[in-house]
Amino acid sequence: MYDLGLLVASCALLGCIVGFLAGLLGIGGGLIIVPVLTSLLLVFDVTSASHVLVVSIATSLASILFTSTSSALAHHKNDNVPWQIAPWVMTGVGLGALISGFAASLIPEQVLRSVFAISVVFIAGRMVLSTRNKPIVDHPLPKGPILGGISALMGALSGLIGIGGGALIVPMLNYFSVDIKKAIGCASACGIVIALFGSIGYISAGWRVTDLAHGFAGFVYLPALFGIVVTSWFVAPLGAKATHYLPVNIIKKIFAVLLVLIALKMVFS
Repeated sequence: MYDLGLLVASCALLGCIVGFLAGLLGIGGGLIIVPVLTSLLLVFDVTSASHVLVVSIATSLASILFTSTSSALAHHKNDNVPWQIAPWVMTGVGLGALISGFAASLIPEQVLRSVFAISVVFIAGRMVLSTRNKPIVDHPLPKGPILGGISALMGALSGLIGIGGGALIVPMLNYFSVDIKKAIGCASACGIVIALFGSIGYISAGWRVTDLAHGFAGFVYLPALFGIVVTSWFVAPLGAKATHYLPVNIIKKIFAVLLVLIALKMVFS
């Protein structure tokens, strides 16, 4: 029997790191939560290797529900959520995330690892290049149903790899000439939908699995969720304040290299 208290304490420490990096770099915590929690669950022998990645992704999404809500409320107060397009984007990502929650349990574990790794490398590349000046090209925003369809793909991929979607939704909206602050605000609202519907899918799919131990709601592992949320919620503002004192652009590049190494480890471990 694993030491539940030590596991929760480890997840609380993970929440501190995730919360600080989220506030400092503006990233979703799933990029760190998924690989680290995968290792923790294996070390503490919480679940079998065949389920561990799906459990980590599901628990990551559930934790993002809390952090995205806090972020979205702040952006709404600052009038940074473009509600004229947000319903289409939120509907699309919600549908995609819901489908991904059911589909993930059917995808072979190594394929899921590869999807996560490729997505992380792409996101890391964006982090490195994000500070470079790019020519401004006007791409008109597509009509609502088309925008919803594109958003569904973003939501499905976000749900599959356990992130809130900002790393995918922000560049997509910015490509269609949406102001970057509005794009970030819309992505924060979409993070709630992705986390909610993705979690519903993972919880529903997990009910059919009979070999999950006590403490699970479907594929979501509740003790780990508690440990992550209880600290990340309070530490994130500290990371946001640190942006005024630390060289964020340099830290982004270092963090991007770290993400690539984590992705490679997940594929070849």
